[in-house]
Amino acid sequence: MAPPTRRPPVRKTGSGKVGSGKTRAPALDPVSLHGLEEAYAPEEAGTFEGLHFDGQSFDGTDLQGSTFLECEFSSVTMTDTGLRGARFLECRSAGLYAPVFRAPRATFRDVVLEGSRLGSAELYDNGWNNVHVDGGKLDYVNLRSSRLTDVLFTGCTIEELDLDGVHATRMAFRDCRIGALNLSGAVFQDVDLRSTELRSITHLPGLQGATIDDGQLMLLAPLLAANLGLRVEG
Repeated sequence: MAPPTRRPPVRKTGSGKVGSGKTRAPALDPVSLHGLEEAYAPEEAGTFEGLHFDGQSFDGTDLQGSTFLECEFSSVTMTDTGLRGARFLECRSAGLYAPVFRAPRATFRDVVLEGSRLGSAELYDNGWNNVHVDGGKLDYVNLRSSRLTDVLFTGCTIEELDLDGVHATRMAFRDCRIGALNLSGAVFQDVDLRSTELRSITHLPGLQGATIDDGQLMLLAPLLAANLGLRVEG
């Protein structure tokens, strides 16, 4: 008698349905802060835990390498604040204002950013995990060479978003508007762009691994044809 045939294992998608193939949404954990102590903006780098900064100015302060743990920022300004290599862990910010926001090589983990108004945001080589950017207007966001996992943008206006060399997993944009999107060298897995207005895209192959809707596909058709060298004639 021939031995029984072994069936190959069935791979399940992130949605929990066998073979559904659906785009996995960001898995966000809530950020809950309690019992925070009112504090003034620090004058030098350090570790800051359990503090609430309300209406404080961080402008021009060198906080390179600082760690903010379980902190809340309400209507603060951070123009030219030195935040290279800083870590924001379990933090919430509402109404952040900075014409120039400098936080390269920073870490954002379990962070909520609400209603930010940023001019030039230097966020290259960042590590984001469980981050929700809700509302606000961002002129230029440089996330080059960053690793983004479980990231959600909702209701944002971003004039220029640079994702050159980004590795993104489970990232979604909902009801956002993006003027110019640079995807050179981007690597996407479960990135959801549906319901977001996209005006221009650099390096269309970077869309591989992203999900778009029917309307976006129609708007992108001329760009896709040009990228493939197709001539469309009526």
